[in-house]
Amino acid sequence: MPNVLLIEDDPAVGEGLALGLRRHGHRVEVAVDGERGLTAFAAAHPDIVLLDLMLPGIDGFEVCRRIRAAGGVPIIMLTARGDDIDVVGGLEAGADDYVVKPAQPRVLDARIKAVLRRGTPGQERQRESHGALVIDRAALEVSKGDTPVALTPTELRLLLELSRTPGRVFSRQQLLELVWDHDFLGDSRLVDACVQRLRAKIEDRPSAPVYVRTVRGFGYRFGPV
Repeated sequence: MPNVLLIEDDPAVGEGLALGLRRHGHRVEVAVDGERGLTAFAAAHPDIVLLDLMLPGIDGFEVCRRIRAAGGVPIIMLTARGDDIDVVGGLEAGADDYVVKPAQPRVLDARIKAVLRRGTPGQERQRESHGALVIDRAALEVSKGDTPVALTPTELRLLLELSRTPGRVFSRQQLLELVWDHDFLGDSRLVDACVQRLRAKIEDRPSAPVYVRTVRGFGYRFGPV
């Protein structure tokens, strides 16, 4: 039963979502602003955070950046619109996924389960090296040289899927299905933002990637190095 931290400033919305998620088996703590959300995050160590972007005081973008800086806890942002700059800003701040409000508890339940599954992918191979990059699929660890690379569950799943078949080209839609479990025409911004964050962690020069390469007009492929 995952522990969920819901940061939502509208009391009615927050309590309604919390009640619905509890009926789906989640333990939910609600914080009504960014400052209380960060305090609750530090104290409760949740498994996942549901974060409204439009918060009083410390806004959702800053809350997202601070939570992401503290570690790899998954973040699903709640946004009033799905086609504006808020989505891009939230993804760049480190969110793993987003849901457009008004959000239904069953939709959030499905997204929560999908995000948490990303931390437990298949372990068909153990340890593999790609140049300086070492991927241990059994331990779910990545290192570059002798230095561990801290990845979020979504970044890790993306790297595992891409590196499973080096040289294969994946469309953004294929990656949405494999990594985000979005089996409908999803938002390619999720993929592009995650690729940017992953490159920043594993590439020597993110602007000239060696591992995660763009196939213009189609998607991405891994190496080969």
